[in-house]
Amino acid sequence: MSSNAILWTITAITMLGIVVRPWRLPEAVWAGLAVAALLGFALIDTAQTLAGVARGADVYLFLAGMMLLAELGRRHGVFDWLAAHAARAAGGSGHRLFLLVYLAGTVVTVLLSNDATAVVLTPAVYAVARAVDAEPVPYLLLCAFVANAASFVLPVSNPANLVMFGAHMPGLADWLALFLLPSVAAIVVTYAILYYRLRADLPATIRSTVDVPLLAAGGRVTLAALAGTALLLGLASALRWPLGPVTLAAGVGALLLASVSGRQSPLGPVRALSWDVLLMVAGLFVLIEALQAHGVVAALGAQLQRLQAAQPRLADGIAGVVLAFSCNLFNNLPAGLLGAATLDHVAADPSLRAAALIGIDLGPNLSVSGSLATILWLTALRREGLAFSGARFLKLGVLVMPASLLAALLLLQVMA
Repeated sequence: MSSNAILWTITAITMLGIVVRPWRLPEAVWAGLAVAALLGFALIDTAQTLAGVARGADVYLFLAGMMLLAELGRRHGVFDWLAAHAARAAGGSGHRLFLLVYLAGTVVTVLLSNDATAVVLTPAVYAVARAVDAEPVPYLLLCAFVANAASFVLPVSNPANLVMFGAHMPGLADWLALFLLPSVAAIVVTYAILYYRLRADLPATIRSTVDVPLLAAGGRVTLAALAGTALLLGLASALRWPLGPVTLAAGVGALLLASVSGRQSPLGPVRALSWDVLLMVAGLFVLIEALQAHGVVAALGAQLQRLQAAQPRLADGIAGVVLAFSCNLFNNLPAGLLGAATLDHVAADPSLRAAALIGIDLGPNLSVSGSLATILWLTALRREGLAFSGARFLKLGVLVMPASLLAALLLLQVMA
């Protein structure tokens, strides 16, 4: 086999392992095996491996900080508190609860990232749905879809945003100028389709009395820390600071404050974090480094430049659509890494990079394999004893994803 054939075989096996998880091996194991195979077949050397790992430093710090904030919110009942307030505000209406859960998911996604919505808000919504005697599945689906639909309102709403823009990350004002209206379109269209398709499954009336858990000292501090973190990250975006160090600093600060106020050891939340996710991401950065070293990125860049020459007005949208569907073959994180490397290779302008990001963020709403957030959502369902088939998700996804993607890309063209 040629070196390129071996490289693509390693890539395919790695992506399949991460998405399917055969033998229940963690995603980080497959990424680690990929790095070992790349080194074993001399497809990459030690210096390139270290360079690939180093390239993801900002992403690792961002993920670590966000996971820490989400874990604090979970441990101190902040998300249960938020979901219970949504149920109480529904006033006995299952349809109003549907809207309020979607709004809560939007807020969590925008301020704490889509992974927080999938991992932490999902079990809270399940508990509240049971408490009001409602079938939980329609409400749980909101957590999966809004985690992607609202994931490009702010740079911090999705780790893929840091991957796609990297050193080209715009300031907050420029970001909002590009993405605010496309984000609103994606959020509204996603909700409208989900409500239309699921309205028959929603109860007309639900229990109107819901116990709202009391927030202890640690919970109140965590809630204040989350609000402060949102403001801090907004400031960091406006000043074009790297978001990774700021996010980690906010997470560590919230951990220390919550631990002191709650008189608890800070080690518990730290141990509970999914550190293997960081190892998986590092392995994927190395894999993309190998693809770049063997000319794959250059070849994709040449194809993109030909597309721009042939269809100058449609190239941005076509690139976004291709990446959106690619997410469901490769998962959005590796697709985003490869897409970002290609965009860097051709020195893409902001409008092309923005269209690509929209594709990466909204594409995963087609299938359960599209993003890490959706995979984590499935894991959260399994913990509650619920099974949800990929085919059932796809039946909704084929309606939601193309419509929201088209709406967002059209508005992006207007804004750009």
